[in-house]
Amino acid sequence: MRPYVTVNFAMSADGKISTKERRQLKISGKADFTRVDQLKSGSDAIMVGIGTVIADDPSLTIKSEELKQARASRGLDENPIRVVVDSRGRIPVDAAVLCKGPGKRVIGCAETIDPATHRTLKLHATVIIAGREEVDLKGLLSQLYNMGVRTLMVEGGGTLLWSMFELGLVDEMYQYIGNIVLGGRDAPTPADGEGFSSTDPFVRMDLLEWVRIDEGVLLHWRIKSPSQPG
Repeated sequence: MRPYVTVNFAMSADGKISTKERRQLKISGKADFTRVDQLKSGSDAIMVGIGTVIADDPSLTIKSEELKQARASRGLDENPIRVVVDSRGRIPVDAAVLCKGPGKRVIGCAETIDPATHRTLKLHATVIIAGREEVDLKGLLSQLYNMGVRTLMVEGGGTLLWSMFELGLVDEMYQYIGNIVLGGRDAPTPADGEGFSSTDPFVRMDLLEWVRIDEGVLLHWRIKSPSQPG
C-alpha cells in the first residue's frame, strides 16, 4: 500500500522550473501561493528531493494562520510531515525544512549512507532506510503509509518527479504555467531524468480542469492507469 500522490509545480511558458543556474524564482503569484498553501494543509505529508533542499532551502511549512488553526482543530499537527528524499544524507542540519516550524520530519536514505551521518540525522528527523544505493521510492512510500500517511504532496524537483512518474507513483497533478520564458538547454524541467524512449508506455493523463490564476494558467490532471486506453 502507498499514499495517494499529488504532484504540484510551477513552470515557465517554455517548460522550465528554474533558471539555468538552478536559482529559485517566483513563477506564479499571490493567488496561486494561496492555492498551494491550501493543498499543503490538506495533505498528510509533503515530499521534495535533496536537490530542491540544497538549491532553494524551503521550509515546506503552511503559511496561513487560518489553515494552521483549522488543522489544529482537527487534531493534526500545524504542518504536514515533511519528507526529504536524500540517498546519501547530504541535507544540512540547519536546513529550513529541519529547523523551521513545528511538526514531524522524515529523511529517506539508502543503505549505503555513512553511519555517522545516519546517527546525526536521527537527532533531527525520522530516518527511513529504503534501497541500497539510491532510495527505493516504492519502499519509502510504503513505509510512509505504515506511518499513517494517506495523502502525499510532491513538490519537486525534476529528478524526483521523473522517478515518481517512471515508477507509476503519481495519481494527480497540478501544473501552473507562468507568463515568462526562461530558456536554457540545461535549465531544469518538471520531469528531468532519463526520460521515456519512443517504445516505452508514456504516462498519460486526463485533463480535469483549467483555470486562469494570476498571470498564468493552472492545469489539473488525473493520471490514467496503464490499463486505460490512451
